[in-house]
Amino acid sequence: MNRAGKRSIEVPGVTHGRTPIPMGARKGNIIWSSGIAGKDPETGTLPPDAESQARFAFQHLRTLVERGGGTVEDIVRVTVFLKDGSLRPVVNGPWLELFPDPEDRPARHALIADLAGDMLIQLEVVAVVGSD
Repeated sequence: MNRAGKRSIEVPGVTHGRTPIPMGARKGNIIWSSGIAGKDPETGTLPPDAESQARFAFQHLRTLVERGGGTVEDIVRVTVFLKDGSLRPVVNGPWLELFPDPEDRPARHALIADLAGDMLIQLEVVAVVGSD
């Protein structure tokens, strides 16, 4: 289980605002996330630029999986939601930092989505802890 022995997983400084849902959940050895926004954890707000949002989102993805008892190596799928298709290249920098080995990356799929407000990028993750 995660550190607290509960199903819900939170990322410090990052919430869904007034919506009463956790950032993620773990059941057995599987971790699923809710939408992971690129909020600045110090301010709880979205930076205006896509590069910062992408960097923070991937940082929160890592934190979520680790707080759920997993590691980056346990991640099997990342879904990327983009406000606009032109933002696809912005995701590649943080992606390559988190998953530098081309022979050891999770699956990834990008979708264009009607993201709320100033959100430009959002992630979802699935991890299978201790799968190897």
